[in-house]
Amino acid sequence: MEIKILGTGCSKCKTLEELTRKVVKDNRIDAHITKVEDIVEIMKYNIMTTPALVVDGKVVVKGRVPSSEEIKQFLTR
Repeated sequence: MEIKILGTGCSKCKTLEELTRKVVKDNRIDAHITKVEDIVEIMKYNIMTTPALVVDGKVVVKGRVPSSEEIKQFLTR
């Protein structure tokens, strides 16, 4: 599984990254996590508000920090 956290480094972006890494670790999910801070790369996903969570190329949430339970649901579908 390929997970990308899109965000320029704001506190919400950092929180999303921390939560996502924790969910992956706690649930032993086989995933590669990348933090994307380059605005040009972020815009390729048609994201106007960050943070955003991308799972296997699909934007699953944008503009907010989901709960740990929501992140788990996105990653275990």
